[in-house]
Order: sequence, then structure tokens, then C-alpha cells
Amino acid sequence: MVSLYRRISVIFKLMSESIIFAFGSLKGDKFRTFLSLFGVTIGIFSIVTVFTAIDALRANVETGLQSFGSSTIYIQEFPFAPEPGEEYKWWEFRTRPRPKIEEYVFLRNNSKTAEAAAFITFSNLTVKYKRNSFGDGFVTAHTYDWNKIASSPIELGRYFSVHETQSSVPVCILGHSVAENLFHGEDPINKVVKLGNANARVIGVLKKEGESIVSIFDTDNSIWVPYTFAGSLFNVKRSSSMICMIPKEGVGRDEFIQEIKQLMRAIRRLKPSQKDNFAVNEMTFLLNTTKEIFAGISLAGWVIGGFSILIGGFGIANIMFVSVKERTNIIGIQKALGAKKYTILTQFLAEAAALAVIGGAGGILLVFLLVSAVGGNETFPMQLSLYNIVRGLMIASVIGIVAGFIPAYTASNLNPVEAINSK
Repeated sequence: MVSLYRRISVIFKLMSESIIFAFGSLKGDKFRTFLSLFGVTIGIFSIVTVFTAIDALRANVETGLQSFGSSTIYIQEFPFAPEPGEEYKWWEFRTRPRPKIEEYVFLRNNSKTAEAAAFITFSNLTVKYKRNSFGDGFVTAHTYDWNKIASSPIELGRYFSVHETQSSVPVCILGHSVAENLFHGEDPINKVVKLGNANARVIGVLKKEGESIVSIFDTDNSIWVPYTFAGSLFNVKRSSSMICMIPKEGVGRDEFIQEIKQLMRAIRRLKPSQKDNFAVNEMTFLLNTTKEIFAGISLAGWVIGGFSILIGGFGIANIMFVSVKERTNIIGIQKALGAKKYTILTQFLAEAAALAVIGGAGGILLVFLLVSAVGGNETFPMQLSLYNIVRGLMIASVIGIVAGFIPAYTASNLNPVEAINSK
């Protein structure tokens, strides 16, 4: 046990001396060292930047899914994507009937697997308050249970009451951006705004959510109104509409979707031989699609960074060959005093890894500066995580070990007599 401890301590001492020598060799020829390590720096910068961007994209996608629930289904005319192996027949989908309020009522009353259901129709209208206006506000008119499906918190005021959603009361809830543009810091609660040609009293303001690449509704630019009041604003029968539903806890995805499809076929009186004339969409499809995008971006980052790292690897190998040549006498003395092959090998591999980590640290520093410059973007708030820092340094160290193996192996196999007598 004591012998093993001594051996390990000797190896660590040799490794520390090698790392100190590596720093010394950096000072010897600064320009050569810069060119040699620059490839590693750019390679690690490229790869870690891609990792960081993918993390930001993934966080954005997850935020969008959480806003409307990953288990929520949307009954519409158009599917998000065609069935596997089939063509997206948009010309057929456009002839499908829109979801109707009567179908929503039927599903709500007959579904045994749904926790909540909401009917939504939407249009674009200009909203005004005094001399301020917000053009093309995204008006979403929905039934009462919408607040159980869309987890969009209300920052000021309150949600609609049951009476307001059933009795065509002219009230509205403003998105964060709409409220900012109309009131400029003034308290909007109980103020009357003009929606199209009708007046509505503001009872709430939604919390700012920012943009998401998977969000169906632009919440910040939305104006929520009760469905019964929407008829005073636009033609609800000709407007786009959908039915949104979430399953009860413990209900499986397939069971939930199968029941909803059967109920929709029943109310639309479709024969067994007829195809569905509606689409049951899920947000998880968008998540799967973005995973493919992430994979493509990641591959591109590895390709770009790989070429730079390859060049940097050759640079490190060059430094190590020079180091072996300059220290041939020292290596001979070490071996004459009893140093084993693995000791010399470990010594030079540690030096190569240290050089690569120095280059990698430079790349991570560049990523940090980039993230600091653009990290405040609301859509993709980039953050350099500890995991990506460690991963980048690990990749750099592996490159250093691979690049330095041949020089280290050459050094470990030197003949001690020839090495001592070399010039």
C-alpha cells in the first residue's frame, strides 16, 4: 500500500512538473505557440457555442410547451404535419369544416377522459385607448375553462367570471405588450378600451412571457375576451377556431386521443369507411421536430469545430515533438535513474493535455464574451453553463492526449544511453 502511494505521488509530481514545463514552453516561442493553440481555441469556441445555443433553443421550446401544456391536444382542420410516409395534402385540409361551438359542447359533456375543454376563435383587431392604439391585436375569444388549459398567469387584475363568459359581458384581458403600448405605465384596470367598433372594460393584464418558437398564441400581443362577447367584435362563424382539451391525471395519451377521435367522428356522423375530416394536434410534434433541428445544428458545430481542433491537434503534436527533442538528455537521465516507460509517457501526455486545455480555456473565454454580449435576448437567453464549460475542457484535454500520444510514446521508448549522449 505504501509502495502504491509513493508511485502515485511520484506520477503526480512528474505531471505537475510537466505542466510547469508546458507553461514555460509557451513563453519560449510565443508566436509558434499562438498558432499551435489557436486551432484548439477556435474549435472549442465553435463546439461550446453550439452547445450553448442548443441549450437556449431547448429552453425556449420547453417554455413554449409549458405555456400550453405538453399534454394539450388541439382539434383543428389542418394537422401540424402529415402522417408518416404521406404527403401534406393542404388542398384537402382546407375544405374541412371548422370546429364548432356545438362540437365543443358535445365533447365537454361526453368525454370521460378529459379534465377540461375550451373553444377558441380568434381574429385581428385594432385596440385603442384615448389617442393610443395597438394595430392588429390578436383577439382570442374563448370559453371559461381556457384558464385551466393555458397556464398564462395574470399579472394584474383577474380572470373572467363564469357569469361574464356566459352573458356576453364586454370585458377583456390585455397581453403585456398591448397594455404597455396603450397605457404607458398607467393602471389599466377598469379602463375602457375600444376593440374594433365595440367598447370593453379591462379587468386584467397577462404576465409577460416573451417569444417562443413553438407557441401557438402570441400571448404578449393578445387580447382575451369571452366567447359570448366575440360576436359583437367579428364574425365568429367565419373566423379560425379550435377546440383545446387536456386529459385527466392518469389517463394515457393514446386512450385520450382515441376517445376524442371517436367522439368527433360520432358528432360529425362519419361512416367507418370515411377518413377523419379533422386533425388532433399535439405540441409534442413540434418538440420532436426541433430535436431534429438540434441534431443538425450540433452536427454542423462538430464539423466546423472538428476541422479547427484537427489543425490545433497537429499544432500541439508539433510542440510536443519539439519538446521531446529539446529534453532528450533529460529523458535519458530519467530513464537511467530507473524511470519506467509509463512514467515518461504519462509525463508528456499530461503536458500535451495541459497545452490543449489552455487553448480550450481561451475558446471558452470567447464563448463567455459572446454570451455576455447577446445573452440578454428575450427569445433565446443564452447562458454558459458549468456543464458546457467542463465538457469543452474535457474535449480539449482528450484532443491534447490524442495529439501528444505519438511524441510521448517516442519519448518513452528512447534508449537512455543514446538519449544522454545526444546533442
